[in-house]
Amino acid sequence: MKILFVADVFGVPGRRAVEERLPGLREELAVDFCVVNGENAADGAGLTPKLGDRLLAAGADVITLGNHVWRRPEISGWLERSERAVRPANLASGLPGRGLVVAPAADGTPVAVINLMGHLFMSTARHPFEDVDALVDEARARAQVVVIDLHAEATSEKVALATWLDGRVTAVIGTHTHVQTSDARVLPGGTAAITDAGMTGPHDSVIGVKAELAIRRMRTGMPVRFEPAEGGVRIEGCLVECASDGRATGCEPVRVSV
Repeated sequence: MKILFVADVFGVPGRRAVEERLPGLREELAVDFCVVNGENAADGAGLTPKLGDRLLAAGADVITLGNHVWRRPEISGWLERSERAVRPANLASGLPGRGLVVAPAADGTPVAVINLMGHLFMSTARHPFEDVDALVDEARARAQVVVIDLHAEATSEKVALATWLDGRVTAVIGTHTHVQTSDARVLPGGTAAITDAGMTGPHDSVIGVKAELAIRRMRTGMPVRFEPAEGGVRIEGCLVECASDGRATGCEPVRVSV
């Protein structure tokens, strides 16, 4: 099985890239299942129900989120209803949505997708290590193929969680920093891992934002309304290959100019 993970979709440029290019990319790469992180799809911060439906229509089998999950209030009801969208599981209990979903691949094989948020330098109700073992046990009871989107700031936390889960899940994909790392690999136990899958959107920017706006805030410390940049658009992510037992056999970065 081939699993395509599309990294953080940023604003209109990222959405347009997914809508125009993802259907053909799935065919070119012979993709069986596609996970898209959509947490920056709405003008660079958050996701709306309409945009979530558009990402699913473009070829996403499951949408993951991150620290901007609640930026758009209208997303709450959609997350509660959707069986193909997952938000970080280690948020406060009782919130809308779920941290684990199972969806069929092209051939009907069930694939479990877990979404977690990092603890270091981020605000989470619980450390991901507190929740991950029970989530993996639940996922493995429903599917052999298990993919985790760890939306985290610290490289060390992403590497540590992937190492802890080696041999128990198919892939641990890091997101959030919007800069693709060069460490895509398969760990000794058969778990694919990459510290950060990158960003789908405008790369002539400061992690998606118009450079002059980001620089102004850094230089002055004053509030600045960020806007998505437009140039250098590409789809980034990673392609994971795995056997029927869920063990990864390959993990390669994806970088496609649009």
